[in-house]
Order: sequence, then C-alpha cells, then structure tokens
Amino acid sequence: MARYNSVLELIGNTPVVDVSALSPKPNVTILAKLEGRNPAGSVKDRVALSMVEAAERDGRLVPGKTDQTLIEPSSGNTGIALAMVCRLRGYHLKVVLPTNVSPERRQLLLAFGAEIIDSPGGEGSNGAVRLAQSLSEEHPEWVFLYQYANPANPLAHYSTTGPEILGDVPEITHFVAGLGTSGTLMGVGRYLKEHRPDVQIWAVEPPSGEMVDGLRNLDDGYVPPIFSDNDGEKLLDRRVIVRPRESIEWTRRLTDVGLFAGLSSGAVMAGAFKCARTIEDGTTATIVTMIADDGWKYLSTGAWSDDIDDVVERAKATIYF
Repeated sequence: MARYNSVLELIGNTPVVDVSALSPKPNVTILAKLEGRNPAGSVKDRVALSMVEAAERDGRLVPGKTDQTLIEPSSGNTGIALAMVCRLRGYHLKVVLPTNVSPERRQLLLAFGAEIIDSPGGEGSNGAVRLAQSLSEEHPEWVFLYQYANPANPLAHYSTTGPEILGDVPEITHFVAGLGTSGTLMGVGRYLKEHRPDVQIWAVEPPSGEMVDGLRNLDDGYVPPIFSDNDGEKLLDRRVIVRPRESIEWTRRLTDVGLFAGLSSGAVMAGAFKCARTIEDGTTATIVTMIADDGWKYLSTGAWSDDIDDVVERAKATIYF
C-alpha cells in the first residue's frame, strides 16, 4: 500500500469500471470513471486544487500566509472541494451558497471550516455568482477564483483527467460528460482530440428552462467563459438532452451495477445510453463517461427510496448538487 504525505496527493488517478451491463447494445462498451473516489468526494477536487495552485503560482495567494481570504460561489461540490484545500493550505474560504441547497452540502462546508454567505434560493447558482462578483468588487483584497472563467479549471482536466482516460482506455471512441462549468468537457475533450482526433465528445445538458442538478443548458442565456474561451461549440460533437426525471431514473439504475452515485451522474449515464443507441449494430464502440460524485451527499433527496414523482417535484425547490 502506498504512503502519502497529504490527502491532496490522493486527488486524481481515479478508477474506471465497466458498466456495460447498462448498455443497450452488446457491441458497445460503457466505462465509468469514478470521481467520487477523490478525497472530498467529487471531480471538483481536481479543479479546486488546480485553481488554488495557479493562484499561488501567480502570486494572488501566498503559501503560509494564513490571513488570506478566498470567496467563491457554489451550490455544492466546488465549494466543498475548495473548503478542503483551503483547510489544508491555511486559507479562509467564504462560500456564497443559495439558501435552498441540501443540508448535506451546508454541513460539509462547515465541517471543513468554510464561512457560508447565503444568497437567495430562488435565484439559484446564477444568483450566488452575482452576489460573489459583487462582494469581490467591494473587497478587492479577497481572492475570487471564479471556476466558470478560471483557465485552471479545464487545465486540471487537460493535465490529469484526459491523460488518465486515454492511458486506461486507449480504445475510447466516445467521451460523454455533463455540461456545467464545461471544465471537464473542455479539458478532457481538448486532450482527447489532440491525441485521438476521431474520438467524439458528447455533452449532456437539461432542456432549456428545466433543471438537472449540476448541469446547465447553454440556451438559457449563460455561457461559461471557459466554454467560449476554449471554442466549445467546435470542440463538441454533440449535445444531448436529458430531462430531470431521466436523471433520477438512471441514478437508480446505476445501483444495478453497484454504483451509488449523485444525480448528475444519473443524467450523464442516461446520455451515455443515448450515445450507445446511435452506434450501428456490428460496429464496436467504447464510451467513457464521468461519475462526478458518490450518492452519500444526496440521501436527503429520497432519490432511491421515495416515489419518483415526488423526487422530481422536490428537486425543483432544492439544489442538490
């Protein structure tokens, strides 16, 4: 067993597991990369560490200087990951958090020592972003990393996630991931296209005007700057729509292969299923998809135990991701 100096050294190198039992076609292999195995429990551990280290390199943060404050809007995993990194680095983190996030999110932030600034729940994650931007302008001494526009976000995936996927699955033909900040798609997609130009990059998004936890539809008016900066429209081969009910149905179906995963992972798995259906019979394909986090932070949703109609309705009022 390897020995590590810090849990930060455990970020990345997550396992890939075969979930082809969920594939609609025997000629299509589906593999899932388990990002919930990161120490703070999600794919956002990569991004949080990358953004903090980039800020340290450019002098915005000074290692060992413990009176420094960071501010970041979040409805979930990025805030938790940053709280863990800041706790270990000695920085104070303020997280602008919608009031209607699930209790697990709030408790985990507090456990890692983050200070929570409430934003109106009805304004969702976009309202948290606006408030964080306003507060950062009022307090220029605070460091605002802003994951939606920070190049260290896709760089984390270009430098680590992409090489890991290609190293573990050299036969990959399709990569399917959720469209949130777009960091995963932009970073992994660019790396794969540079090394395997024929690999197709598929983005999973909700219908316009509907919410699937952790994902966004670009047609709703907000396009993350890192999507535009990385020429996202050209990089993506296809955008596939997954509805809220589908995301919950597929979150439940993931347990058929032993995976207890978060709701956005159900949406992405639904997208992988739809991708697999487009493959012609007799043509082999290997789809790699991202399981962004485990299901432990979603128990209050009742996603696995309650009537699915109730869960779908409840998700309209509460932010779980």
